[in-house]
Amino acid sequence: MNQPIRSTALRIVGLQVYLLPIQTRMPLKFGSETLTHVSCLRVRIQVANGVGTKAEGWGETPLSVQWVWPSPIPYSTRAATLERFVRFLAEKLARWEECGHAFELGVLLLEQALPGWLALFNESEEHPLPYLASLLVASAFDLALHDAQGKVLGCDTYQTYSKELLPRPLSDFFSDPQVAASFTGRYLPDFLVDQPPSELMVWHLVGALDPLTTDEAAAIDPHDGYPVLLHDWIKTDGLQCLKIKLKGNDWDWDYNRLVQVAKVGLPLGVRHLSADFNCMVRDPMYVADILERLESEHPQVWSALAYVEQPFPYELAELELDVRAIAHKKPLYLDESAHDWRHVRLGYQLGWNGVALKTCKTQTGALLSYCWARSHGMGIMVQDLTNPMLAQIPHVRLAAHVGTAWGVESNAMQYYPDASDLESLIHPGLYARRGGHLKLGSLAGLEGLNAGFGYLGAETCRPLPPPLVELGPPGEFGS
Repeated sequence: MNQPIRSTALRIVGLQVYLLPIQTRMPLKFGSETLTHVSCLRVRIQVANGVGTKAEGWGETPLSVQWVWPSPIPYSTRAATLERFVRFLAEKLARWEECGHAFELGVLLLEQALPGWLALFNESEEHPLPYLASLLVASAFDLALHDAQGKVLGCDTYQTYSKELLPRPLSDFFSDPQVAASFTGRYLPDFLVDQPPSELMVWHLVGALDPLTTDEAAAIDPHDGYPVLLHDWIKTDGLQCLKIKLKGNDWDWDYNRLVQVAKVGLPLGVRHLSADFNCMVRDPMYVADILERLESEHPQVWSALAYVEQPFPYELAELELDVRAIAHKKPLYLDESAHDWRHVRLGYQLGWNGVALKTCKTQTGALLSYCWARSHGMGIMVQDLTNPMLAQIPHVRLAAHVGTAWGVESNAMQYYPDASDLESLIHPGLYARRGGHLKLGSLAGLEGLNAGFGYLGAETCRPLPPPLVELGPPGEFGS
């Protein structure tokens, strides 16, 4: 691991971009919209380092339009705009002349390049693309760079964050002078888990449209061999943690749904619940009143409620809601509003006391947000974007390395389980929930391998469609 620093300095020499369509087996509600299909953005980046070594890295994320861009604008319009930005960003990065460690490049992308590129892109768009949507697209490219960093050095991506390979302190990466000063002499590995766990407790998503009774299930059962009823999911997967999607604009329904789900889950061994109000709440008292009534009328449900997730709209800075009345009762976790460390800082100032990280906002950004949040005593979770195929691996690895409060959310096996059939042959424990956990054994012993994130062939096991974008020397890194 004592390689000269110039061996870590990557430059992009080529890339390919693919879109992989997936159909859901069950509908999934996001806010006021419902997801029934999604395209996964897969990026392959070719790099060369300062001593001429070449490698390639892979990154992937679902392009969940409804999640990154809630709007009355037609879905097809938003999806087309997002795809145009994929092409736009690929062309910008293919000509990007920056050179550095993947983490350094990620910071440059987030702090300097992406905001300007997004503004330029939006100049010609009828409907401007939101910043969160730009982060979603950028995340696949950023993940590919972090994967390539490990592969060019022949080691685990998380080893590339060592002081030997990334010798710059965190103070170099926070643009605010006061924040930077607080990280003087502190390095990224200082915040990461020394011995990542071999398994993670897993959270099941109880969607607002998911059936709880046999009659409800009969109307939507796809008869594909997978469970439909919550009762059956809990028994089949040994679930101990349920994340409950609520409406956020129907107080009685939300309260009753929490109680109904708990009545199904708690007798079957569920120990932890979380409440996700789908970013639809406008008044903090809406949530506070539900919590008060739960505590009074259903103390067992109240006791099992581990945290509340992002009840309010994405516009954290515009709304500036004081949420201390909620956070005093139960941990309150930022999710959609936690775009970057600045938003996490603002949330903390408004009373939020936890943050839910997502790799779909970039690996670099998740690590920066994590370090800021951890240094201020905030609780940490890693939440899902219904990650299938390659997207699942960095997602789970982030959770294992940041020491989350209650494991990791993982629900692709609920909504499109067959999408990861080939990848599950390589990493069976990552794509099946057994005994209420995901098993990370296939990711053990990555030291010395050409590992990166540890895809271990999952990046090449699936036939890919013709690339949406291909830039750089053709054929140099194989087909």
